Amino acid sequence: MNICIVAGARPNFIKVAPLIRAIERYQQEGNQKPLHYELVYSGREDDPTVEDSLFADLQIHKPTTYLGVDCDNLNVLVGEVMAKFEHYLQGHPTDVVVVVDDLSSTMGVAIVTKKQGLTLAHIAAGTRSFDINMPKEINRLVIDGLSDILFTAGISNNSIANREGAELSKVYRVGNILIDNLRLLHANFKRPAMMDANKLNEGEYIVFTLNRKRLIADRQNMHGMMAAVAQVLGDGKIPVVAPLRGKAAEAIRGAMADAHFDLRLVEPLGYLDFMYLTSHAKGIITDSGNVAEEATFNGIPCITLNSYTEHIETVKVGTNVLVGEDPERLRQAVGDMAVGRWKPSGIPDRWDGRSAERVVSILLELRK
Repeated sequence: MNICIVAGARPNFIKVAPLIRAIERYQQEGNQKPLHYELVYSGREDDPTVEDSLFADLQIHKPTTYLGVDCDNLNVLVGEVMAKFEHYLQGHPTDVVVVVDDLSSTMGVAIVTKKQGLTLAHIAAGTRSFDINMPKEINRLVIDGLSDILFTAGISNNSIANREGAELSKVYRVGNILIDNLRLLHANFKRPAMMDANKLNEGEYIVFTLNRKRLIADRQNMHGMMAAVAQVLGDGKIPVVAPLRGKAAEAIRGAMADAHFDLRLVEPLGYLDFMYLTSHAKGIITDSGNVAEEATFNGIPCITLNSYTEHIETVKVGTNVLVGEDPERLRQAVGDMAVGRWKPSGIPDRWDGRSAERVVSILLELRK
């Protein structure tokens, strides 16, 4: 079987890495049923967000093919990805295309895959915001609707897929594949030099990450949220570490004009360094679903600057609290975090580090 695994952005590599390692283990075991894969990246080889150390940290090889698509207009991006991925498939025998998450590039790949009559498998399927005005929500609906195999992380994702008409026979709850990395690589997490340079002690700082374009663009509300944080942390006793670049860093610098607390803007970190930083924090403030999932596994209190989460288990079972973009709710949550007052939490079902093994087993079984 020839599998094409497609990544559309840096976070995708983190989610497909366990699948790649599982396939390579299968190959090394000398099984009679052949299994081959290629890793394709829709972006450029010199993409600054995808550093060489990422692949070393994740213990995977760099992509075999780069489609080289790089543009801000999502409609143009989808068209370019479709054209270049179609060309790729014409020169590379493929039985199954595996995609992950909900990017516009992923949707383009999904459309081409089905036009070519190939099997499409979607990892992290069944995630919804139920806000059709979000471009990613449209991507999710299209990708899941086209997929022959839906690999979901939890019961809630299964329920969404089934409610939207997906046959039970095509939906498989394999667990959260992101957690496979944490269980395997936990011993490799290393204290970054940045912590020494900033005199940060384990358990005595808060990590802040920011990525959502809509949140970054609303400068007025960002001012309000930073002011809310300052009301709690204005005494400077708890530093806030923000590994940010580009527009996100610029937005925070602007928002800090009227807010005063110990904010440390630092350069983005490598995967293992960032995992150490977040897994030893007092708490995390983020707008990233991946970071919230990792926080739940590590038992770290987490505040998400969003009104929904793709994995509700992080809220119902885990350490995650949703505050939307509301400064007052953020102030209250940071207050609880600062004094160590947080809800009881646990690790959701099937966050056991074996999700990728399940995916490989299912793909092999279905291709008999």
